[in-house]
Parts: sequence; C-alpha cells; structure tokens
Amino acid sequence: MLELRPNCEHCDKDLPPAAADAHICAYECTFCAGCVEGVLKNVCPNCGGGFQPRPIRPSNEYRPGVSLRHHPASARRVVTSRSPDDIAWLVELLKTTPPEAR
Repeated sequence: MLELRPNCEHCDKDLPPAAADAHICAYECTFCAGCVEGVLKNVCPNCGGGFQPRPIRPSNEYRPGVSLRHHPASARRVVTSRSPDDIAWLVELLKTTPPEAR
C-alpha cells in the first residue's frame, strides 16, 4: 500500500492525500507537479526514474475496511538529501532519455 507522503521532497509543498498534483516514482519518492515538470524534468533525483501521478486513496469506505480512514496517509515529511548541484547533474544526464529506457 502506498505511503502517501504529505509533502514535496524538493520544495516541501503540502500534498494532502487528495492532491491531484502529487507525483511519485517507483520508490514512492514524492514531488509536486511543479517540481517534476519545471525543475526535475521527470527525473527522480533519488533513483533516476520517472514519475507518475500519485493515485488518490478514497476517503469514503465503498468496500469494508478500504478507505483513507482505515489506511491513513503518512505524516512523516521527507525532504531530499541531494544537493542542488547533484540534482542538476542527474537531471541534465537523464532528461532526454525516456524513463522506460533509463
């Protein structure tokens, strides 16, 4: 089950569970759409993979035991430990290579 991290790891913008602009990589690194598109160019600074929109967990229980109430989002804020220079280097290296070819 996805952790649903509460913030962008780059700019620390709040990304609540229903945020339509939250994006994740295969390792659940979480970034806002503005950082994914404008700064990261669809390159995860942690793993080099690409991003997909983060799914939204239903807040209502349509099936027994399956909802945000039963499986709440994480409250643990994560901020990338990568330096701006390190991020820029990886983005420059991979931004023209599609994620499926990285």
